Amino acid sequence: MQLPHNAVVLVADGRKMLFLRNQGDAVTPNLVVETAREQDNPSNSDHVTDRPGRTQSSVGAGRSGYEDADFHQLEENRFAADAAELLKKRALTNDFESLIIVAPPKTLGELRKHYHKTVSDRLKGEIDKDLTGHPIADIAKALQNA
Repeated sequence: MQLPHNAVVLVADGRKMLFLRNQGDAVTPNLVVETAREQDNPSNSDHVTDRPGRTQSSVGAGRSGYEDADFHQLEENRFAADAAELLKKRALTNDFESLIIVAPPKTLGELRKHYHKTVSDRLKGEIDKDLTGHPIADIAKALQNA
């Protein structure tokens, strides 16, 4: 994948986002960290305090439980929506002309729901991988190989 000079790369998952900028050129990228943000999102069992509710059937003796909400996943989805909002603000202030997003499939799907038209117009590529814990050199290599 060609990574133009001054392009912004967002590497994100549901808990961490990393904004990088290519200070190099398309042939030899030089990714520099602009912003890093991480949230503390405990497991779902730490979000809830009691068991899901139960109900009894109006006919017969059947009982069933309500499905518990996955608060951990809801928080990851909110974090992805926040990342999309940051992209929108940066795009509207002409902070970047080219954008590449690297995120796991679930996060990428959630980001896509919240893309602003200006962000979509500047989006040059997406990679569905989780590279948030990788060194910058590995991220650059993954972008070149995509």
